[in-house]
Amino acid sequence: MAAQRRDNRNRVLKEGESQLKNGTYRYRYTDANGVRHDIYSNRLLPTDRTPVGKREDICLREKAERIRTDLRDGIRTAAAEKETLNCMFDKYIAGKRKLKESTRVNYLYMYNTYVRETIGKRKIADIKYSDIKAFYNSLILDKHFKPHSMEVIHTVLHPTFNLAVRDEYIRTNPTTDAMREIKREHNWKTSKRHALTIDEQKAFIDFLASSEKYTPWRLLFTVFLGTGGRVSEVLGLRWSDCDFEKNVIHINHNLTYRPSIDGKAAFRITTPKTEAGIRMIPMLKAVKEALLQVREMQAIFGGSKLAVNGSDDFVFVNRLGNPYSLKTVNAAIKRILRAYNEEEAKRVAAGDTPCPIRPFTSHNLRHTFCTRLCENETNLKVIQSIMGHADIQTTMDIYAEVTEAKKSEAIANLEEKIYIA
Repeated sequence: MAAQRRDNRNRVLKEGESQLKNGTYRYRYTDANGVRHDIYSNRLLPTDRTPVGKREDICLREKAERIRTDLRDGIRTAAAEKETLNCMFDKYIAGKRKLKESTRVNYLYMYNTYVRETIGKRKIADIKYSDIKAFYNSLILDKHFKPHSMEVIHTVLHPTFNLAVRDEYIRTNPTTDAMREIKREHNWKTSKRHALTIDEQKAFIDFLASSEKYTPWRLLFTVFLGTGGRVSEVLGLRWSDCDFEKNVIHINHNLTYRPSIDGKAAFRITTPKTEAGIRMIPMLKAVKEALLQVREMQAIFGGSKLAVNGSDDFVFVNRLGNPYSLKTVNAAIKRILRAYNEEEAKRVAAGDTPCPIRPFTSHNLRHTFCTRLCENETNLKVIQSIMGHADIQTTMDIYAEVTEAKKSEAIANLEEKIYIA
Protein backbone atom coordinates (compact mmCIF):
# COMPACT_ATOMS: atom_id res chain seq x y z
CA MET A 1 0.00 0.00 0.00
CA ALA A 2 1.42 3.38 -1.05
CA ALA A 3 2.30 5.74 1.77
CA GLN A 4 -0.09 8.63 2.31
CA ARG A 5 1.23 12.01 1.28
CA ARG A 6 1.43 14.57 4.07
CA ASP A 7 2.17 18.28 4.28
CA ASN A 8 4.87 19.90 6.42
CA ARG A 9 2.44 19.84 9.36
CA ASN A 10 1.99 16.09 8.98
CA ARG A 11 -1.59 16.39 7.71
CA VAL A 12 -2.79 13.78 5.23
CA LEU A 13 -3.28 15.18 1.73
CA LYS A 14 -6.15 14.04 -0.47
CA GLU A 15 -5.95 12.82 -4.03
CA GLY A 16 -4.69 15.54 -6.35
CA GLU A 17 -3.28 17.59 -3.46
CA SER A 18 0.40 18.25 -2.88
CA GLN A 19 2.65 20.78 -1.19
CA LEU A 20 5.54 22.49 -2.94
CA LYS A 21 8.93 23.14 -1.31
CA ASN A 22 8.03 26.80 -0.71
CA GLY A 23 5.01 25.73 1.32
CA THR A 24 2.39 26.51 -1.33
CA TYR A 25 -0.40 23.95 -1.76
CA ARG A 26 -1.34 22.65 -5.20
CA TYR A 27 -4.42 20.84 -6.49
CA ARG A 28 -4.10 19.08 -9.86
CA TYR A 29 -7.15 18.02 -11.85
CA THR A 30 -8.18 17.10 -15.39
CA ASP A 31 -11.09 18.89 -17.10
CA ALA A 32 -13.81 17.40 -19.31
CA ASN A 33 -11.56 17.75 -22.38
CA GLY A 34 -8.74 15.79 -20.77
CA VAL A 35 -6.60 18.87 -20.19
CA ARG A 36 -4.66 18.98 -16.91
CA HIS A 37 -4.78 22.10 -14.73
CA ASP A 38 -3.14 23.22 -11.49
CA ILE A 39 -4.51 25.61 -8.89
CA TYR A 40 -2.66 26.94 -5.86
CA SER A 41 -3.25 28.37 -2.41
CA ASN A 42 -1.16 29.34 0.59
CA ARG A 43 -3.59 27.56 2.92
CA LEU A 44 -4.88 23.98 2.95
CA LEU A 45 -7.85 24.44 5.29
CA PRO A 46 -10.11 27.40 6.13
CA THR A 47 -8.68 27.47 9.67
CA ASP A 48 -5.09 27.94 8.47
CA ARG A 49 -3.58 31.37 8.84
CA THR A 50 -2.34 33.22 5.77
CA PRO A 51 1.50 33.25 5.82
CA VAL A 52 3.07 36.63 6.54
CA GLY A 53 3.57 38.63 3.37
CA LYS A 54 1.12 36.53 1.33
CA ARG A 55 -2.22 37.82 -0.04
CA GLU A 56 -5.52 36.65 1.39
CA ASP A 57 -7.12 33.86 -0.63
CA ILE A 58 -9.53 30.99 -0.11
CA CYS A 59 -7.94 27.72 0.95
CA LEU A 60 -7.05 24.85 -1.41
CA ARG A 61 -9.84 22.55 -0.20
CA GLU A 62 -12.46 25.22 -0.94
CA LYS A 63 -11.02 25.81 -4.40
CA ALA A 64 -10.92 22.08 -5.11
CA GLU A 65 -14.53 21.63 -4.01
CA ARG A 66 -15.68 24.45 -6.29
CA ILE A 67 -13.83 22.88 -9.21
CA ARG A 68 -15.36 19.46 -8.59
CA THR A 69 -18.82 21.06 -8.43
CA ASP A 70 -18.15 23.02 -11.63
CA LEU A 71 -16.98 19.86 -13.41
CA ARG A 72 -20.16 18.05 -12.39
CA ASP A 73 -22.24 20.99 -13.67
CA GLY A 74 -20.27 21.37 -16.89
CA ILE A 75 -18.78 24.76 -15.93
CA ARG A 76 -15.52 25.56 -17.72
CA THR A 77 -13.59 26.69 -14.65
CA ALA A 78 -10.13 26.94 -16.19
CA ALA A 79 -11.40 28.88 -19.21
CA ALA A 80 -13.39 31.25 -16.98
CA GLU A 81 -10.25 32.06 -14.99
CA LYS A 82 -8.66 33.40 -18.19
CA GLU A 83 -11.68 35.04 -19.84
CA THR A 84 -12.16 38.72 -19.01
CA LEU A 85 -15.42 40.62 -19.14
CA ASN A 86 -13.99 42.61 -22.06
CA CYS A 87 -13.41 39.43 -24.09
CA MET A 88 -16.91 38.20 -23.37
CA PHE A 89 -18.49 41.54 -24.33
CA ASP A 90 -16.56 41.58 -27.59
CA LYS A 91 -17.97 38.12 -28.37
CA TYR A 92 -21.47 39.25 -27.45
CA ILE A 93 -21.48 42.44 -29.54
CA ALA A 94 -19.89 40.66 -32.52
CA GLY A 95 -22.74 38.15 -32.48
CA LYS A 96 -25.47 40.83 -32.56
CA ARG A 97 -25.68 40.90 -36.36
CA LYS A 98 -29.13 42.49 -36.56
CA LEU A 99 -28.43 45.30 -34.10
CA LYS A 100 -29.16 48.75 -35.55
CA GLU A 101 -25.93 50.56 -36.32
CA SER A 102 -26.90 53.57 -34.19
CA THR A 103 -27.65 51.26 -31.26
CA ARG A 104 -24.37 49.40 -31.77
CA VAL A 105 -22.42 52.67 -31.79
CA ASN A 106 -24.15 53.77 -28.59
CA TYR A 107 -23.48 50.43 -26.85
CA LEU A 108 -19.82 50.45 -27.87
CA TYR A 109 -19.36 54.06 -26.80
CA MET A 110 -20.88 53.46 -23.35
CA TYR A 111 -18.97 50.21 -22.81
CA ASN A 112 -15.62 51.52 -24.02
CA THR A 113 -15.97 54.74 -22.03
CA TYR A 114 -17.19 53.39 -18.70
CA VAL A 115 -16.61 49.62 -18.53
CA ARG A 116 -13.61 48.53 -20.60
CA GLU A 117 -10.89 50.16 -18.49
CA THR A 118 -12.56 49.42 -15.14
CA ILE A 119 -14.47 46.27 -14.28
CA GLY A 120 -14.07 45.09 -17.87
CA LYS A 121 -10.46 44.05 -17.23
CA ARG A 122 -11.46 41.59 -14.51
CA LYS A 123 -11.83 37.85 -15.00
CA ILE A 124 -15.47 37.05 -15.59
CA ALA A 125 -15.40 34.21 -13.04
CA ASP A 126 -14.29 36.62 -10.31
CA ILE A 127 -17.12 39.14 -10.76
CA LYS A 128 -19.87 38.73 -8.19
CA TYR A 129 -23.21 40.42 -7.56
CA SER A 130 -21.64 42.69 -4.95
CA ASP A 131 -19.02 43.79 -7.51
CA ILE A 132 -21.75 44.73 -9.99
CA LYS A 133 -23.62 46.67 -7.30
CA ALA A 134 -20.44 48.53 -6.33
CA PHE A 135 -19.70 49.32 -9.99
CA TYR A 136 -23.23 50.62 -10.64
CA ASN A 137 -23.11 52.77 -7.52
CA SER A 138 -19.74 54.21 -8.57
CA LEU A 139 -21.27 55.32 -11.88
CA ILE A 140 -24.14 56.99 -10.06
CA LEU A 141 -22.11 58.65 -7.31
CA ASP A 142 -18.86 59.45 -9.15
CA LYS A 143 -20.05 59.87 -12.75
CA HIS A 144 -23.49 61.24 -11.81
CA PHE A 145 -25.29 58.73 -14.01
CA LYS A 146 -29.03 59.17 -14.46
CA PRO A 147 -31.52 56.27 -14.80
CA HIS A 148 -31.40 56.19 -18.61
CA SER A 149 -27.59 55.94 -18.74
CA MET A 150 -27.62 53.23 -16.08
CA GLU A 151 -30.17 51.28 -18.12
CA VAL A 152 -27.84 51.39 -21.14
CA ILE A 153 -24.92 50.04 -19.09
CA HIS A 154 -27.12 47.30 -17.67
CA THR A 155 -28.47 46.52 -21.13
CA VAL A 156 -24.97 45.68 -22.38
CA LEU A 157 -23.72 43.90 -19.25
CA HIS A 158 -26.71 41.66 -18.50
CA PRO A 159 -26.72 39.83 -21.87
CA THR A 160 -22.92 39.65 -21.81
CA PHE A 161 -23.03 37.70 -18.57
CA ASN A 162 -25.94 35.67 -19.95
CA LEU A 163 -23.65 34.61 -22.78
CA ALA A 164 -21.03 33.60 -20.22
CA VAL A 165 -23.63 31.46 -18.44
CA ARG A 166 -24.74 29.81 -21.68
CA ASP A 167 -21.13 29.15 -22.71
CA GLU A 168 -20.62 27.53 -19.29
CA TYR A 169 -18.00 29.96 -18.03
CA ILE A 170 -20.05 30.86 -14.95
CA ARG A 171 -23.03 29.35 -13.19
CA THR A 172 -25.18 32.43 -12.56
CA ASN A 173 -25.49 35.95 -13.95
CA PRO A 174 -24.18 38.47 -11.34
CA THR A 175 -26.19 41.34 -12.86
CA THR A 176 -29.56 39.66 -12.19
CA ASP A 177 -31.75 41.94 -10.03
CA ALA A 178 -28.91 44.47 -9.72
CA MET A 179 -30.81 47.29 -11.47
CA ARG A 180 -33.97 46.56 -9.48
CA GLU A 181 -31.99 46.93 -6.28
CA ILE A 182 -30.25 50.07 -7.51
CA LYS A 183 -33.59 51.68 -8.41
CA ARG A 184 -34.98 50.83 -4.98
CA GLU A 185 -31.94 52.11 -3.10
CA HIS A 186 -31.82 55.38 -5.05
CA ASN A 187 -35.60 55.74 -5.06
CA TRP A 188 -35.74 55.78 -8.84
CA LYS A 189 -39.28 55.53 -10.08
CA THR A 190 -40.38 55.38 -13.68
CA SER A 191 -42.11 58.69 -14.19
CA LYS A 192 -44.98 58.89 -16.60
CA ARG A 193 -44.51 61.40 -19.37
CA HIS A 194 -47.22 64.01 -18.92
CA ALA A 195 -49.12 65.75 -21.67
CA LEU A 196 -49.68 69.49 -21.64
CA THR A 197 -53.21 70.43 -20.73
CA ILE A 198 -55.20 72.37 -23.31
CA ASP A 199 -54.65 75.54 -21.26
CA GLU A 200 -50.90 74.89 -21.01
CA GLN A 201 -50.66 74.15 -24.71
CA LYS A 202 -52.54 77.33 -25.64
CA ALA A 203 -50.50 79.45 -23.23
CA PHE A 204 -47.24 78.07 -24.63
CA ILE A 205 -48.14 78.68 -28.28
CA ASP A 206 -49.62 82.14 -27.55
CA PHE A 207 -46.46 83.15 -25.71
CA LEU A 208 -44.30 82.08 -28.67
CA ALA A 209 -46.49 84.05 -31.05
CA SER A 210 -46.26 87.20 -28.92
CA SER A 211 -42.58 86.97 -27.98
CA GLU A 212 -40.26 88.75 -30.38
CA LYS A 213 -37.31 86.81 -29.00
CA TYR A 214 -38.81 83.33 -29.12
CA THR A 215 -41.31 83.51 -31.98
CA PRO A 216 -38.81 81.86 -34.41
CA TRP A 217 -39.32 78.65 -32.41
CA ARG A 218 -43.10 78.74 -32.93
CA LEU A 219 -42.99 77.02 -36.33
CA LEU A 220 -40.94 74.08 -35.05
CA PHE A 221 -43.19 73.54 -32.04
CA THR A 222 -46.29 73.83 -34.22
CA VAL A 223 -45.01 70.85 -36.20
CA PHE A 224 -44.19 68.97 -33.00
CA LEU A 225 -47.67 69.55 -31.57
CA GLY A 226 -49.40 68.99 -34.88
CA THR A 227 -47.80 65.70 -35.92
CA GLY A 228 -46.91 63.81 -32.75
CA GLY A 229 -43.62 62.88 -34.37
CA ARG A 230 -40.74 61.62 -32.31
CA VAL A 231 -38.01 64.19 -31.70
CA SER A 232 -35.61 62.44 -34.07
CA GLU A 233 -38.34 62.26 -36.73
CA VAL A 234 -39.29 65.94 -36.59
CA LEU A 235 -35.70 67.20 -36.42
CA GLY A 236 -34.78 64.90 -39.31
CA LEU A 237 -37.70 66.04 -41.48
CA ARG A 238 -36.61 66.82 -45.07
CA TRP A 239 -38.44 68.81 -47.71
CA SER A 240 -38.64 65.65 -49.79
CA ASP A 241 -40.71 64.12 -46.98
CA CYS A 242 -43.37 66.84 -47.21
CA ASP A 243 -46.05 66.29 -49.86
CA PHE A 244 -47.94 69.59 -50.05
CA GLU A 245 -50.23 68.33 -52.83
CA LYS A 246 -51.50 65.32 -50.92
CA ASN A 247 -51.04 67.08 -47.56
CA VAL A 248 -49.09 64.26 -45.92
CA ILE A 249 -45.71 63.95 -44.21
CA HIS A 250 -43.68 60.82 -44.87
CA ILE A 251 -41.88 59.49 -41.80
CA ASN A 252 -39.18 57.02 -42.82
CA HIS A 253 -36.00 57.90 -40.91
CA ASN A 254 -34.56 59.39 -37.72
CA LEU A 255 -31.91 62.04 -37.25
CA THR A 256 -29.73 61.56 -34.18
CA TYR A 257 -26.78 63.42 -32.73
CA ARG A 258 -24.67 61.26 -30.48
CA PRO A 259 -21.07 60.22 -29.84
CA SER A 260 -19.48 57.66 -32.13
CA ILE A 261 -17.15 54.91 -30.98
CA ASP A 262 -14.24 57.39 -30.83
CA GLY A 263 -16.29 59.70 -28.61
CA LYS A 264 -16.85 62.43 -31.21
CA ALA A 265 -20.50 63.45 -31.62
CA ALA A 266 -22.01 63.63 -35.09
CA PHE A 267 -25.38 63.66 -36.84
CA ARG A 268 -26.59 60.37 -38.31
CA ILE A 269 -29.65 59.28 -40.27
CA THR A 270 -31.00 55.90 -39.25
CA THR A 271 -34.05 53.85 -40.10
CA PRO A 272 -36.91 53.50 -37.58
CA LYS A 273 -36.48 50.70 -35.04
CA THR A 274 -39.73 49.04 -36.15
CA GLU A 275 -41.77 48.88 -39.34
CA ALA A 276 -44.56 50.73 -37.52
CA GLY A 277 -42.29 53.77 -37.42
CA ILE A 278 -42.50 54.08 -41.21
CA ARG A 279 -45.79 55.87 -41.81
CA MET A 280 -47.62 58.85 -43.31
CA ILE A 281 -49.03 61.58 -41.08
CA PRO A 282 -51.88 63.71 -42.49
CA MET A 283 -50.83 67.36 -42.60
CA LEU A 284 -53.02 69.62 -40.47
CA LYS A 285 -53.71 73.07 -41.90
CA ALA A 286 -51.63 74.80 -39.20
CA VAL A 287 -48.75 72.39 -39.79
CA LYS A 288 -48.83 73.02 -43.53
CA GLU A 289 -48.83 76.79 -43.00
CA ALA A 290 -45.90 76.49 -40.58
CA LEU A 291 -43.87 74.41 -43.04
CA LEU A 292 -44.58 76.81 -45.90
CA GLN A 293 -43.43 79.71 -43.73
CA VAL A 294 -40.21 77.88 -42.98
CA ARG A 295 -39.67 77.30 -46.70
CA GLU A 296 -40.22 81.00 -47.44
CA MET A 297 -37.72 81.97 -44.76
CA GLN A 298 -35.13 79.54 -46.12
CA ALA A 299 -35.58 81.03 -49.59
CA ILE A 300 -34.51 84.38 -48.13
CA PHE A 301 -31.93 83.47 -45.51
CA GLY A 302 -30.71 80.13 -46.83
CA GLY A 303 -31.46 76.59 -45.78
CA SER A 304 -29.67 73.40 -44.89
CA LYS A 305 -25.91 73.43 -45.48
CA LEU A 306 -24.85 70.23 -43.72
CA ALA A 307 -25.13 66.93 -45.57
CA VAL A 308 -25.89 63.91 -43.37
CA ASN A 309 -25.72 60.53 -45.07
CA GLY A 310 -26.19 62.30 -48.38
CA SER A 311 -29.20 64.37 -47.27
CA ASP A 312 -28.95 68.16 -47.14
CA ASP A 313 -32.55 69.39 -47.44
CA PHE A 314 -33.53 69.46 -43.77
CA VAL A 315 -36.59 71.53 -42.87
CA PHE A 316 -35.45 72.77 -39.46
CA VAL A 317 -31.95 74.22 -39.30
CA ASN A 318 -30.18 76.87 -37.26
CA ARG A 319 -28.65 80.10 -38.60
CA LEU A 320 -25.54 78.16 -39.66
CA GLY A 321 -27.63 75.78 -41.73
CA ASN A 322 -27.12 72.81 -39.39
CA PRO A 323 -29.97 70.60 -38.11
CA TYR A 324 -31.11 71.03 -34.52
CA SER A 325 -30.15 68.45 -31.90
CA LEU A 326 -32.34 67.15 -29.09
CA LYS A 327 -30.17 68.98 -26.55
CA THR A 328 -30.58 72.29 -28.39
CA VAL A 329 -34.38 71.99 -28.55
CA ASN A 330 -34.73 71.04 -24.89
CA ALA A 331 -32.47 73.92 -23.87
CA ALA A 332 -34.69 76.26 -25.89
CA ILE A 333 -37.79 74.96 -24.13
CA LYS A 334 -36.17 75.67 -20.76
CA ARG A 335 -35.36 79.24 -21.77
CA ILE A 336 -38.87 79.79 -23.14
CA LEU A 337 -40.52 78.47 -19.98
CA ARG A 338 -38.26 80.65 -17.84
CA ALA A 339 -39.26 83.72 -19.85
CA TYR A 340 -42.93 82.70 -19.75
CA ASN A 341 -42.87 82.28 -15.98
CA GLU A 342 -41.33 85.74 -15.55
CA GLU A 343 -44.15 87.26 -17.62
CA GLU A 344 -46.69 85.09 -15.81
CA ALA A 345 -45.52 86.39 -12.44
CA LYS A 346 -46.04 89.97 -13.62
CA ARG A 347 -49.56 89.20 -14.89
CA VAL A 348 -50.55 87.45 -11.68
CA ALA A 349 -49.19 90.38 -9.65
CA ALA A 350 -51.39 92.66 -11.76
CA GLY A 351 -54.46 90.60 -10.86
CA ASP A 352 -54.75 88.26 -13.87
CA THR A 353 -55.79 84.64 -13.45
CA PRO A 354 -52.68 82.45 -13.19
CA CYS A 355 -51.97 79.93 -15.94
CA PRO A 356 -48.77 78.09 -14.99
CA ILE A 357 -47.05 75.68 -17.38
CA ARG A 358 -45.40 72.65 -15.82
CA PRO A 359 -41.79 71.91 -16.87
CA PHE A 360 -41.60 69.65 -19.94
CA THR A 361 -39.23 68.53 -22.70
CA SER A 362 -39.65 67.90 -26.40
CA HIS A 363 -40.68 64.32 -25.66
CA ASN A 364 -43.78 65.60 -23.85
CA LEU A 365 -44.94 67.28 -27.07
CA ARG A 366 -45.42 63.89 -28.75
CA HIS A 367 -47.41 62.69 -25.74
CA THR A 368 -49.45 65.90 -25.88
CA PHE A 369 -50.43 65.30 -29.52
CA CYS A 370 -51.34 61.69 -28.75
CA THR A 371 -53.51 62.84 -25.85
CA ARG A 372 -55.37 65.36 -28.02
CA LEU A 373 -55.81 62.65 -30.65
CA CYS A 374 -57.20 60.20 -28.09
CA GLU A 375 -59.59 62.88 -26.83
CA ASN A 376 -61.06 63.24 -30.30
CA GLU A 377 -60.66 59.79 -31.91
CA THR A 378 -61.96 56.42 -30.69
CA ASN A 379 -60.43 54.13 -33.33
CA LEU A 380 -57.31 52.75 -31.65
CA LYS A 381 -55.86 51.38 -34.89
CA VAL A 382 -56.01 54.84 -36.45
CA ILE A 383 -54.26 56.33 -33.41
CA GLN A 384 -51.64 53.57 -33.46
CA SER A 385 -50.95 54.12 -37.16
CA ILE A 386 -50.53 57.88 -36.84
CA MET A 387 -48.32 57.61 -33.77
CA GLY A 388 -46.22 54.78 -35.17
CA HIS A 389 -46.67 52.59 -32.09
CA ALA A 390 -45.29 49.11 -32.71
CA ASP A 391 -47.37 47.72 -29.84
CA ILE A 392 -51.10 48.47 -29.67
CA GLN A 393 -50.78 48.23 -25.86
CA THR A 394 -48.88 51.52 -25.88
CA THR A 395 -51.80 53.15 -27.67
CA MET A 396 -54.31 51.50 -25.34
CA ASP A 397 -52.46 52.70 -22.23
CA ILE A 398 -52.52 56.34 -23.38
CA TYR A 399 -56.14 56.05 -24.51
CA ALA A 400 -57.13 54.54 -21.14
CA GLU A 401 -55.34 57.37 -19.32
CA VAL A 402 -57.19 59.98 -21.37
CA THR A 403 -60.51 58.18 -20.95
CA GLU A 404 -60.02 58.04 -17.18
CA ALA A 405 -59.44 61.79 -17.08
CA LYS A 406 -62.61 62.45 -19.09
CA LYS A 407 -64.89 60.32 -16.88
CA SER A 408 -65.89 63.22 -14.66
CA GLU A 409 -66.56 65.40 -17.69
CA ALA A 410 -68.72 62.69 -19.24
CA ILE A 411 -70.74 62.20 -16.05
CA ALA A 412 -71.15 65.96 -15.64
CA ASN A 413 -72.64 66.10 -19.14
CA LEU A 414 -75.36 63.71 -17.96
CA GLU A 415 -76.66 66.17 -15.38
CA GLU A 416 -80.38 66.75 -15.95
CA LYS A 417 -80.24 64.60 -19.11
CA ILE A 418 -81.25 61.31 -17.53
CA TYR A 419 -84.14 60.65 -15.17
CA ILE A 420 -82.71 58.97 -12.05
CA ALA A 421 -84.54 60.60 -9.11
